[in-house]
Amino acid sequence: MKKVCSFLFILLVILSLNSCSIDDGPNFNFVSLQIVSAELPEAFDINQTHEIRVTYLRPNGCTAFEGFDIGNPAATVRNVVAIGSSRTDQVCEQSITEVDASFQFVALFSETYVFRFWTGEDADGNSQFLEIEVPVNNIPTN
Repeated sequence: MKKVCSFLFILLVILSLNSCSIDDGPNFNFVSLQIVSAELPEAFDINQTHEIRVTYLRPNGCTAFEGFDIGNPAATVRNVVAIGSSRTDQVCEQSITEVDASFQFVALFSETYVFRFWTGEDADGNSQFLEIEVPVNNIPTN
């Protein structure tokens, strides 16, 4: 009797696990959003926090802003890409809108910073950037 009960229990567990369905995948994907402009201070003060304002294009009603991907290929170079998530399971309103967002930046180096904001791709699929240089004021720390 114990063997029959154990067998039925194992069979029940196997059937319940097999009856679970997993979706075919996520109903969104991440997309890069084109940046059209950026506002930076005329100069950074070293070790101080500065707000950087960015205007990007939201391509449709199904895309939501998720944040910025900020890479640093060199000590004072920053590649900035606005990241969105785009729903794939619904019909979207196809209207392009400009949206503002910002992020905080702390200048840790005394050299001039170069910000490269992703503006899209050219006809050959090469990334295009809006480049802005910002010098750093070296304020002595006492």
